[in-house]
Amino acid sequence: MIVDAHHHLWNPAARTYPWMAGEALAPIRRAYTLADLRVATGDRVGATVLVQTVSSVTETEEFLATAEASEGLVAGVVGWLDLTRPDVDVELDRLRAGPLVGVRHQVEDEPDPDWLLRDEVTRGLAALGARGLAYDILVRAPQRAAALATVRRCDDVRFVIDHAGKPAIGSGEWEPWASWIVAMARCEGVVCKLSGLITEADWDDWDAARIRPYAEHVLSAFGADRVMFGSDWPVCELAGRYRDVLALTDELLAGCTAIERAAVLGGTARRVYALP
Repeated sequence: MIVDAHHHLWNPAARTYPWMAGEALAPIRRAYTLADLRVATGDRVGATVLVQTVSSVTETEEFLATAEASEGLVAGVVGWLDLTRPDVDVELDRLRAGPLVGVRHQVEDEPDPDWLLRDEVTRGLAALGARGLAYDILVRAPQRAAALATVRRCDDVRFVIDHAGKPAIGSGEWEPWASWIVAMARCEGVVCKLSGLITEADWDDWDAARIRPYAEHVLSAFGADRVMFGSDWPVCELAGRYRDVLALTDELLAGCTAIERAAVLGGTARRVYALP
């Protein structure tokens, strides 16, 4: 069974999502629930990882409760925590009472491109590493250099690159993204999510042929045992349905061996996030 290592849930009626402003995001500005997830995943996906959407510990607590109530579908939560708080150790230990498998901060929205390199952030990352928790890296081009410097100096932390570092597929970006992927892959504690690529392409005009070079580069640099599938649902609905993402992934992995497919579609996520 597939492990979807990256999806979200949200409810704009109950919480504000700053990144969801603007007309372009209107199609997904509605509630997406656990029941919706069950319908979307169908019978191919056996477990998922629910990922934070805002800088809110309350959301993290809600997600942990959702996971507990999901009857095994949501196997883990990548939540949010202020890594700069002085008592980060205490807060992490409190949240770990639930199925917390990692932490993420929306670094791509930070005005300081070197936010990851702040001393207090490094201290927070060390607290994650000491507890065997992963850190999901969400960056675009301006923050990639800081992300590389961070993983090089925090070799006791497991890092997960979200959405392959968000290459601008729609505008044809290759370099310097491609070299960055190779450099990140040289750091043994880093893995990469094959996720979110259809929304980095042209939402209305994408196909496997245009996305394949990016996926193949990630697989070549990291190897299948350090790559994991993620749907990025429901963000993906801006460009395609859940089943479209699954079909694309099947096509992108068509040249892989059965062992490699098994790693990308579940094995890597289970190992890196220590899923049950």
